[in-house]
Amino acid sequence: MIRFDALALAAMMASAFAGTAFAGGLPPEIKMPEVSVKDARGWYLRGDVGYAVNASHDDTTFRTYDPIGGDYSAGRFDSDRFSGDFSGGLGVGYQFNDLFRADLTGDYFSGDFDGRISSASPCSGGAGGTGCSTKARSSFKAGSLMVNGYVDLGTLAGFTPYVGAGLGATRVSWNSVNTIGSCVDGVSGCGGAASVSTRYPGESDWRMTYALMAGVGYEVTPNVKLDLGYRFSHIAGGDMFGYSAADAAAGAGGTMGRDGALSRHEIRIGLRITMW
Repeated sequence: MIRFDALALAAMMASAFAGTAFAGGLPPEIKMPEVSVKDARGWYLRGDVGYAVNASHDDTTFRTYDPIGGDYSAGRFDSDRFSGDFSGGLGVGYQFNDLFRADLTGDYFSGDFDGRISSASPCSGGAGGTGCSTKARSSFKAGSLMVNGYVDLGTLAGFTPYVGAGLGATRVSWNSVNTIGSCVDGVSGCGGAASVSTRYPGESDWRMTYALMAGVGYEVTPNVKLDLGYRFSHIAGGDMFGYSAADAAAGAGGTMGRDGALSRHEIRIGLRITMW
């Protein structure tokens, strides 16, 4: 009997101790602060610089005029090269919500043109039976106005990937195209014939342009985002240069040269500053 009572007393004490320990070990009540979530929306300004890692174009074509018969014939440059790596732009946009935003941007870039034409016909004033090799050089300036839309794909650790597309127009303005024609021996020899220089006035026009974008934005501060992205843009071809003064005096009219469509693959970096 004594043993049973001792065991019962020990069990009661252990139970009471466990209950006390359990009650004292309850975690303290934690009150979480209320978090107010506000949709991302508002106007923003942006500025970007870009570098064209690749630029390609369609053929550059031209027409020649025969004053005797009043006829035109078509030709193309044997080789041509457009250069112009850097671009810059400014814009204003609106963030509609966490997913969608749009902006209006203006971009600018410039470049140079080098081309070559080879002909079995003599240069202007050259002897019969000789050929002509002509080098052409010029430069251009291009300014684009684009309306762009983007879809932000969610934010993780401050990084927000996005995709986008844009549509607009680009005004391409060409400076004068200067050519130097050098005599090439053929059936007859050139005999030290002098080179012939000709100037063709540059043309300007607006061309339809579209762009596709993808990149990632990083939140530097709540109102400032760093933007790193890729952009492909396609600018339609258009007028490049007109006829020389001599050709125009002989009766030539219209546009002599047209450049092909220009495609640019650019890496761009910029800032977006939200103006709440």
